[in-house]
Amino acid sequence: MDNRLNRIKEVLVRRGISQKDLAAQLEKNEHTVSNWCINKSQPHLKELYKIAEILEVNVCDLLINDKN
Repeated sequence: MDNRLNRIKEVLVRRGISQKDLAAQLEKNEHTVSNWCINKSQPHLKELYKIAEILEVNVCDLLINDKN
């Protein structure tokens, strides 16, 4: 079973934005963003919407679709 719940890292790479830049824009610790990117922890829903806004994507683009 895949333990990945989000695609934040993939979208960051696609958009050419670093984890450090995202952390600064969110006013979060870089370690926190890193944990989200490796799916060690997950952002709160409110933060997920802010991430989508910063990355200029739909919030659904940040989530793993488990209906394959």
